[in-house]
Amino acid sequence: MPPFLNVAAYVPPGAGMLAVGVVTEVFAQHGVGLPDFDFALCTDRPGPVPCGLDRLASADLLIALPGTDFRTPPAPAVLDALTAAHERGSLVAAHCVGTFALAAAGLLDGRRATTHWRFAELLARRHPAVAVEPDALYIDEGRVITGAGAAAGFDMCLHLLRREYGAAMANGVARDMVLPAHRDGGQAQYLAAPVPEDHQDERLAEVLAWAREHLHEPLPVAELARRAMMSKRSFARRFTAATGTTPHAWLRGLRLSRAEELLETTDLPVEEIARRVGYGSAAVLREQFVRRRGVPPRSYRRSFTNAP
Repeated sequence: MPPFLNVAAYVPPGAGMLAVGVVTEVFAQHGVGLPDFDFALCTDRPGPVPCGLDRLASADLLIALPGTDFRTPPAPAVLDALTAAHERGSLVAAHCVGTFALAAAGLLDGRRATTHWRFAELLARRHPAVAVEPDALYIDEGRVITGAGAAAGFDMCLHLLRREYGAAMANGVARDMVLPAHRDGGQAQYLAAPVPEDHQDERLAEVLAWAREHLHEPLPVAELARRAMMSKRSFARRFTAATGTTPHAWLRGLRLSRAEELLETTDLPVEEIARRVGYGSAAVLREQFVRRRGVPPRSYRRSFTNAP
């Protein structure tokens, strides 16, 4: 199936401007070399939102946005539209409390899902057939994708672009929106203790920037800690507090994201790509890549390019 182009977002009663803004910005016109999405906002109560539910019938990607009435199940027509889209083979997604609509339609039964951490317990209680993971930024279950609250909607949408169109295109949209290119879905939704802005944070930021420019090197945590002028234990603790993930997981995600982009945009041999992103051999890159993408690097390259 080709990547989606026809995108429709269901706007429930009480939808916030942030939720509407997320999808409107991600699937807007971003210029030469980026997809020209056919995007529409839809509602079961036409008014300021011009499209009714019939527009959902042709969507390749349907996104249920969060609204203030999420505790009340959507109208039967909305549930029917969501179910019909899924049965038709469309991608169906939701973030924040928009996840409740997918759960009410039965699309999350037997699947993992996430929502805003504040309402995760309510989702699990109301829909016991759903495996709720309250800490994830987003969860990809194939044709059903759910994301966490508020700005995590950007992460979910960029993940969909990366999955369907590749890292280079997703990074282009992120750059156009002045957003980080990629946050892994397993990162924490929120940080329990905000990191104070002091000289140590400046050192940490400098070390992260340095690591991005030296991916071809081993980059052990001890070396990163030394550059940050911290003990290894203090560095790991502060790193997790600042990023929501561990140094090892952050580096692994960074290496694989860079490998994806090189596979899509260059004809470099896989062995050379492995070297450039810091893996000792193509075999190690292949192992990590299969774990992340489910396919080996060469198969991934063929999905996005005509390279051999």
